[in-house]
Amino acid sequence: MPPQVPHTASEPAATRRAGLRSIRVNDGRTIQSVDRAIDVLEVLGQAGGELPLKEIARKTGLNVSTCHHLLATLVNRGYVERSRLGRLYFIGGKISELSRRRPGRFSLVELAMPELRRLNQETGEAVDLSVLQGHQLVSLARLESSHPVVVGSPTMGVSMAAHATAGGKAILAWLPEPEIDKVLTKTGLRGFTDNTITDTQALMAELRKIRLNGYASDYEEFQPGVRCIGSSVRDYNGAVIAAVSCSMPEMRATTELVEKICDAVCSCAKVLCERLGSSD
Repeated sequence: MPPQVPHTASEPAATRRAGLRSIRVNDGRTIQSVDRAIDVLEVLGQAGGELPLKEIARKTGLNVSTCHHLLATLVNRGYVERSRLGRLYFIGGKISELSRRRPGRFSLVELAMPELRRLNQETGEAVDLSVLQGHQLVSLARLESSHPVVVGSPTMGVSMAAHATAGGKAILAWLPEPEIDKVLTKTGLRGFTDNTITDTQALMAELRKIRLNGYASDYEEFQPGVRCIGSSVRDYNGAVIAAVSCSMPEMRATTELVEKICDAVCSCAKVLCERLGSSD
């Protein structure tokens, strides 16, 4: 028995017949509008940033009008967001929200743990795997230092400290600027120590430096007497999903040790990127 097509009394018979033909044609195959919407999301995900309407239409092979209507729907549902002037589009927070809710959301820890242990053993220092959930910085895993003098593991305020930690800055550096603005609007630029960056322009300059160097540094910006190095982890789309960081007491942070840890952290992040299918 063919599927029933819901309609109202005012709906023209020709329209109902066309809708029925469309369902029959796509039955057991794909729904074109859904395919197109997913194409749009994949193009934005692979871009790793913002794209204008015409570029999205070109990359998906859609006409501009169709692409605009799809984007409007995705924006309305939170899967895509627009820049302040409404001319650029980027992946919305709803995608991350759904990803965090799936049962296997902690698989990243399982995948990363062997490399985190290797980094912990190689450096002897505390190691963290952190993610940005909405505007909050969350530690998914932490391995403590093997030295007698260790770095503390504070919990108060950590979620609001993406701008003040190496792991948080390593993630922020690669986000589209509108997303950075949203995080900072929620968290503010709280000063945890005298070294915390509390000026937006200074922070943006720091994030540009991180993109250039490939790693982030925290010089007693979150905890007095603590130095930290962090590097971002990307998935197969090139999107930053986490950061690996290694922290040590300032009293132990010789130039030689900091360079060694920087190399080790970047190497660890690179391996995790490769395991997640990233070519970056």
